[in-house]
Amino acid sequence: MARAQASLTAVEAGIGVLVVLAVVFTFALGVQAPTDHRAQLDAYASDALTQLDTDQPQHGATTRLDEVVASNESFERERASLVRRIERILPENVMFRVETPRGTAGQPLPDGVATGTATTTTTQHGPVTLRVWYV
Repeated sequence: MARAQASLTAVEAGIGVLVVLAVVFTFALGVQAPTDHRAQLDAYASDALTQLDTDQPQHGATTRLDEVVASNESFERERASLVRRIERILPENVMFRVETPRGTAGQPLPDGVATGTATTTTTQHGPVTLRVWYV
């Protein structure tokens, strides 16, 4: 009784075709991007707020952030400088809003976007919250 056997070369060629197709489909379909970026955004917000909280003051307060929220006048005077400083700290594809007891700075927070948040209570004049989101 004769038995048919598949040629080893044919089996190897079949497996090779399957591997090539798997690689092609992986690149063609891609990998789904993560839908929730909150952890990374929280890290951006925390790092930026920590940097602001350790920056040297320009007008004699204890810290730069404390100087910004010391009074309504100081907040208005320092708002543009604060925005420029945060823009330098954060990546270009991240927008922000700073909320202080004296007012807000940055962009309006859009509805329905994932945000990262960090708050510091180290200022003498109340908490400062930084909210960040991807463009």
